[in-house]
Amino acid sequence: MSPASPASQPVDRPPLAPRRTEHSEAILAAANRLVQEVGDDFTTQQLIKEAGVALQTFYRTYGGKDQLLLAVISDLIAGHCRQLADAGRTFEDPVERLHFYITATAEAVAVADSASARFLTSQHWRLHQEYPSEVAVATRPYTDLVMSALAEGRVTGQLAPRNVERDAWLITKLVMGVFHHYAYVRDDPDALTIAEDLWQFCVAAVGGSPGSLD
Repeated sequence: MSPASPASQPVDRPPLAPRRTEHSEAILAAANRLVQEVGDDFTTQQLIKEAGVALQTFYRTYGGKDQLLLAVISDLIAGHCRQLADAGRTFEDPVERLHFYITATAEAVAVADSASARFLTSQHWRLHQEYPSEVAVATRPYTDLVMSALAEGRVTGQLAPRNVERDAWLITKLVMGVFHHYAYVRDDPDALTIAEDLWQFCVAAVGGSPGSLD
């Protein structure tokens, strides 16, 4: 996601995304269910029981819990981005599409008490310390959506990003920061307006008119 050079990574780590198999899908689905029920504190024994697989199968497929949690993060973000992309096709105007990508993501966490949001927040920053490149890959789909809207908006003359990729990365980081804040902060009176406040800031930063969608 970041234009910066990837950090050096150990060469003997299991891969982030194992080959999709019946076992990998079952383990990933079980992990997603456990995240909703108990957060990220589930044990390996709970996981293999939920997935209906042997312990050796789990380690052969994912290598360890961190690799599985990275896969869960990637799966959650990819699913959210697929929903955004599908709904975004209804907007012909790229500025409206960008508005939707930003506000829908902020609203999703600001108005809901979500176990997935808390999981994404806590594990994103923990895993980022050891697996920065893999976490960047997991969050890249959102940046790509923003990039596509920025690029189209520049072509139509509605937006004037200084650098499409860099600006998309910065918007992603800002949206992530808001998302992570509201994953744990409840009863904030600003939660009701944060999505639109975030939009107004971002559209002004890329040369758009903050009032263009009024």
